[in-house]
Amino acid sequence: MLEKMNSVKYWALIGSALLLSACANTNTGTVPVTPTEPVAVETEAPVVASPPETVDVETVMEDPATQSSLDMASGNSVAYFGYDRYDLSSDARAALQAQAAWLQTHTAVKITVEGHCDERGTREYNLALGDRRANSVKNYLVALGIDPSRIHTVSYGKERPAVTGSGGASWSKNRRSYTRVN
Repeated sequence: MLEKMNSVKYWALIGSALLLSACANTNTGTVPVTPTEPVAVETEAPVVASPPETVDVETVMEDPATQSSLDMASGNSVAYFGYDRYDLSSDARAALQAQAAWLQTHTAVKITVEGHCDERGTREYNLALGDRRANSVKNYLVALGIDPSRIHTVSYGKERPAVTGSGGASWSKNRRSYTRVN
């Protein structure tokens, strides 16, 4: 039996040596580098850029499709909600009325209404509540005469808080909808 164990050890040692030698890198030579002649490069005269076109400031100011112009017109792109609620407060309705007036004068603009929640509740529940909040805003804007095809809704639930932290002040800032110009 001792002889059999020695035989197994012997063949294991031989096999390991063969395996290791097969993996060894045998390329120890170097590749000779042949020098090349320098290549001549033709240079052209530098191109002088023409001065930029002048832009009329009034034309730039007339561009309505900016988030800041919606914010200025409505006073705020955020509507806040109560805990576990998706009904619009009087402050939210006033801001949305101003948004609707701005959207009626800028008929080519499309918006996205984002629904958000605070950190309490499950992910699934908050996604559903955020969806109800976004749709509440959309339905109010549609009732004010905005074409529903111009309004996209999305719910982020508790995934994108405006304020980090736990507590009443943080939670109240995260229970919101946000109107974004596309």
